[in-house]
Amino acid sequence: MKTALPIGETFFPVPFPPTLEYAAPARGPWNIVHVGMLLPEAHQVFVCAQGCLRGVVLTAAEMGASQRFSTIAVEERDLLEGDMEAMIIEGVEDILARLPKKPRAVLLYTSCVHHFAGCDLDYVYKVLRGRFPEVDFTDCYMNPIMRKKISPDVKMRQQLYSLLRPAPQDGGVTLAGTLVPLDGTSDLLELVRQSGRPFRAVTSCQSYDEYQQLAQSSFCLTINPAARLAGETLEKRLSQRHFHLPLSYEYGEIEGGLAQLADALGLPQPDWSAKRQAAEAALEKAASALQGVEVVVDYTATSRPLGLCKLLLSHGIRVVRVYADSFLAEERAAFDWLCENAPGLQVMATVHPAMGLLPHDAAQKAAGKVLAIGQKAAYFTGTGYFVNLIEGGGHYGYDGIRLLAEELAEAVRQEKDVLSIIQVKGWGCCG
Repeated sequence: MKTALPIGETFFPVPFPPTLEYAAPARGPWNIVHVGMLLPEAHQVFVCAQGCLRGVVLTAAEMGASQRFSTIAVEERDLLEGDMEAMIIEGVEDILARLPKKPRAVLLYTSCVHHFAGCDLDYVYKVLRGRFPEVDFTDCYMNPIMRKKISPDVKMRQQLYSLLRPAPQDGGVTLAGTLVPLDGTSDLLELVRQSGRPFRAVTSCQSYDEYQQLAQSSFCLTINPAARLAGETLEKRLSQRHFHLPLSYEYGEIEGGLAQLADALGLPQPDWSAKRQAAEAALEKAASALQGVEVVVDYTATSRPLGLCKLLLSHGIRVVRVYADSFLAEERAAFDWLCENAPGLQVMATVHPAMGLLPHDAAQKAAGKVLAIGQKAAYFTGTGYFVNLIEGGGHYGYDGIRLLAEELAEAVRQEKDVLSIIQVKGWGCCG
């Protein structure tokens, strides 16, 4: 099987057939441990086999948050003797007894083995809540076998808000499921400020009480596709009006989403011409700064890699490659545009085992100067010219396009120590 194809010869939305998977050592994207760490004053407990625990233990240790993290190892005898429920309950009791202070909440992660064994998790939570009424417990999952249905990442973003208690609404706006804080000049934030309403996000919560204030909002926004389920759940459970306004590089989609939000917030339709012109000017400057330098993009940088390729190509920036194993349905229009206007754009797999055998340093650099957008793109090309984006980097709307264009112009001027950046798990997460 090929690991690279011209986009004009690929299939949408999956350009490469599934196979054994390779994980490139670009570790900036967040995992379920990082997401759980966003909940202040909470303690995480992972219950699974020791072999599976290794990765999550290292995640907590690497971010200096081991004091907020515990494990319960599932052994063969627990399966054979059928006492899985008692093992979980007694393990959590022991953990809480040893902590210097009771946490406000416990995120209890069970795994695939509990589902195979038919473990009565409802009973487990009922007992724990009865024995520790002062602690809020919620169910979380490290269950990769279910990822084709609801991935662990999507499920974790949903469960991050499961402990919110219904509260009187004050007209505020909650941004849900977004891991990287929005830029302070974001178009979304500008609208909320104009409305005079409180803006809330778990990324800015410093205490559990402040986290509970997220429930007071009347509106819930999501901008990442992986967060959509979280927003839909908040709408059903807390009656917050949900708007999914996905990160986009299409001007019509940007303005359409912002128009929806302005109408909901009771604002007159804003004039975005000045911000649009600023984005266009920044893209023009970036194209001049790059002067034909090859640009490569990967899916960890943005949920819309094809849309970003289209934006850059249509502004004279030489995008030659995109690293992605699948595309969102919302990328269909960008895919069709690229097939017609840039059919030679290379689509590269990232998880195919053969990708682990490719040269990633001097041999790649010898091919010429390359600017990478995203950690996997930087790793696979071996370039030092690099824009470090995770999930869009907090950029949104016209202002986000302006900021990204400025980052491109800056990144091409000076090399970064890429390896020291991409080896950090959960870039931007703090414990």
